[in-house]
Amino acid sequence: MIEGTILLVGCGKMGSALLEGWFNRGLNPVDVIIVEPAGRAAIPLCTKHPALTVLAKPQDIPRDFIPDVVVFAFKPQTAAEALPQYASFAKTQSLFLSIVAGKTIAFFKSHLGTGAAIVRAMPNTPAAIGKGISVLTAAPEVSPVQRQVCDVLMAAAGEVAWVADEGLMDAVTAVSGSGPAYVFLLAEALAAAGKAAGLPQALAEQLARSTVAGSGALLAQAKESAAQLRQNVTSPNGTTAAALGILMSDKGLEPLMTQAVSAATKRSRELSG
Repeated sequence: MIEGTILLVGCGKMGSALLEGWFNRGLNPVDVIIVEPAGRAAIPLCTKHPALTVLAKPQDIPRDFIPDVVVFAFKPQTAAEALPQYASFAKTQSLFLSIVAGKTIAFFKSHLGTGAAIVRAMPNTPAAIGKGISVLTAAPEVSPVQRQVCDVLMAAAGEVAWVADEGLMDAVTAVSGSGPAYVFLLAEALAAAGKAAGLPQALAEQLARSTVAGSGALLAQAKESAAQLRQNVTSPNGTTAAALGILMSDKGLEPLMTQAVSAATKRSRELSG
């Protein structure tokens, strides 16, 4: 059950995914104010929840509205301009939860005040169907109760994990934030390989999509490790073993993935610097 008042700043795909998850967990629409320049037309949930308040700019927020949590879900390019308009809520002891990619706690403090209670979260796109994972890190000012609040809010989009070292968020971004794109690329490559092996394109794409999706669902439910599940599928000297001989070679998938994650981690550090 989600209770309390929330100010949601930005309601694009990720903001909308969170909002729907909160409603599914009992949040009353009258306890939410959304600041979204694109207006109600950009938020499909307004049709289902007409009581939602959507404002075009922060100056329209009622003066007597003091949110328990201010959730930032806007694009990082607009952060420096937008944040100072919410600094007053730091004085009311509001908690700030950010899902703005790449922006550090120090960045938020520079605009909201050094004493602001800030939690930084990195969700990923499967949050759109409640199957995401979010990694959170907190400023020292954040209390255990506030951490629990953020845990509940982000759990509406899937699993939640915490790290004490904010420096790990760049690697988190590289693995889980960018990770869905790697999985989608796997499905693309598998379909292309199937077509090269003689399958009709439509069938190759169907097989690749269903195989990746089904394997992911099995991995999510299984108690065994990914390595054990792989071994369970692999018969000695069989077709799977022949393929894995290529994928698990010195120039195979693992070293390529290590290079890819390293490149994404490096870029994340550059963008947050």
